[in-house]
Amino acid sequence: MKKSNTSLWIFIIYIIAQLSAIVGLPIVMPFVSDGRTPQEAYLAASGWWMFIAFGITTFAALYLSSKDKQYFKTPKGKRSPVLAAIVLGIAGFFMVLFGQGAAGYIEQQLGIEPGSDNTAALVSVADMAPVAIIAVVLFAPILEEFIFRRIIFGGLVDRTNFFVAAAVSSLVFAAVHMDFTHILLYAASGFIFAFLYHVTKRLITSIIAHMLLNGFVMAVQLNMDKIQEFIDQMERISNMQ
Repeated sequence: MKKSNTSLWIFIIYIIAQLSAIVGLPIVMPFVSDGRTPQEAYLAASGWWMFIAFGITTFAALYLSSKDKQYFKTPKGKRSPVLAAIVLGIAGFFMVLFGQGAAGYIEQQLGIEPGSDNTAALVSVADMAPVAIIAVVLFAPILEEFIFRRIIFGGLVDRTNFFVAAAVSSLVFAAVHMDFTHILLYAASGFIFAFLYHVTKRLITSIIAHMLLNGFVMAVQLNMDKIQEFIDQMERISNMQ
């Protein structure tokens, strides 16, 4: 299998997965509608279909890439040892948090209110169908790193340079999330993911950082009430002293 064909097929199945809800939601809705309002049923169906579609697509992408022995030899250069790539992936999570913090500060200076509509929508879906968390934390990072880092960044970096390839891939990554108010926030994350991939030449590095970021965001958002209650409790204790 030629490398270009592998990328093309992975890109095609990713697009199909993104559009598949048009067909998938009507199929799933009858199974999740009992005892729910129409809005709740829609969110639950969205979560289950996200899990199904992204799950199938992720395994298909992994299968296709495993059949191409040359696929992960892009970009050019010596690849880091696997252990070093994993460690940098974990460290990269904190790099992305710092990058998002800096991007968030810039957005606030520009008068942009914090809070992503895309994240809020995913949290609403996960509330109704917790299985969607698997799609957000595991499947989505793998697929997005294949598309935006391996295919787009990897396809450009050897023809141009790191900054051009990282800028293009991170902007496309940001645009696909359809939250243009916070495009800087998503672009910053995408740029750092590209940097991690470029440094190690191993996609596992950016995948790990991406998974940890999504997992952290989902954990915080889904437990926001408990976190706020804990903060309020600590403030009351502090005021009593």
